[in-house]
Amino acid sequence: MREIGVVTVARSDYGIYRSLLQSLQAADDVQLSLYVSGMHLSPDHGWTSKIVENDGYRIADRIDMLMSADSPTGIAKSIGNSISGFAQSFDRWRPDILVVLGDRFDMIGAAIAALPFKIPVAHIHGGEVTSGAIDDMYRHCLTKLSHLHFVSTEDYGRRVIQLGEQPWRVTVSGAPGLDLLKQVQLFSKEEIEKRYGLNLSEAPLLVTFHPVTLQFEDAARQTMQLLDAIDVAGMPVVFTQPNADTNGSVILQMIRAYLLTHNDAAMVENFGAQGYFSMMKYASAMVGNSSSGLVEAPSVHLPVVNVGDRQGGRIRGVNVIDTNYETQDILRAIKTAVSKEFRQSLIGTVNPYGDGTASQRIADRLRTVEIDGSLISKGFYDLPETVSSSC
Repeated sequence: MREIGVVTVARSDYGIYRSLLQSLQAADDVQLSLYVSGMHLSPDHGWTSKIVENDGYRIADRIDMLMSADSPTGIAKSIGNSISGFAQSFDRWRPDILVVLGDRFDMIGAAIAALPFKIPVAHIHGGEVTSGAIDDMYRHCLTKLSHLHFVSTEDYGRRVIQLGEQPWRVTVSGAPGLDLLKQVQLFSKEEIEKRYGLNLSEAPLLVTFHPVTLQFEDAARQTMQLLDAIDVAGMPVVFTQPNADTNGSVILQMIRAYLLTHNDAAMVENFGAQGYFSMMKYASAMVGNSSSGLVEAPSVHLPVVNVGDRQGGRIRGVNVIDTNYETQDILRAIKTAVSKEFRQSLIGTVNPYGDGTASQRIADRLRTVEIDGSLISKGFYDLPETVSSSC
């Protein structure tokens, strides 16, 4: 039986994984094991490892790696803790294949630690670009550390090959997060109100705003501009908690201060995937800089105001309105997003990230790929020469 290990470091990646985990769990030739780390083990971020435990998946290990400080020094030390923690874990027991996802600093340590153990790594969501975030570099590093690649679009697949990865290693699977959105039974408005203590008598703005890691020094100003625009918009607001990137605590403190003076605003520490997708159904628009606005929101025809540079370079659907950090420009974008005309224009649009059937494609490849020297020993794939070099 093949043991497939899956690394999960936060509520965000766990929600994307869910349908894949279900597919792997159902396979009679797979032993599924989860490696739980990062924000899952942080009380400041809701201790979301409980969700994994309650879902009943086998947890191979818990790797506690996050420093309490979200400064550059704290982030760098956290990466070091991650490498050391995963190395100790793999020394005790190692999976046949290790699955990682995305572009997080708290994910990359697992792939680095797997390298000397010759554990093949499968990476989901490679080839994408987020030019405003240092995560962009983590993602491309994960590509080079990995042996199999599951990308969400043809364009991203070409970019992975451009990075020197052999084409046979690349599968255009689509975005697995869409699978759960297609399958999950959404909560009713009344269930959301009861579960999370919210008032949805008027459709709120769903605000998810994370640090822009290449501009972390400017987090306070950016957040203030956003909050000022939301204040002037005069609509009820539901915030989600920012992640553990550099200066995430600055954003969190400012949101909490906003809540103290606005009775029509609330923050939910952890929605979980089912709750978050349900909120997307009942929100008037999403505002912030989360990838969920680009990847999942188009499937429910939710207008998105994408603020700033964090998602710069990513493919986006027609539901996305891009804006800078200036209060008046954010406010203008919000008014457009919540307008009846804009919402109606989104009916019937197609999500560029796939059709909601990615997980089975990924699971089948993980189950059947030959684990041998050709998988482990990576050659560099050179693109056909199109121009001569002057170097």
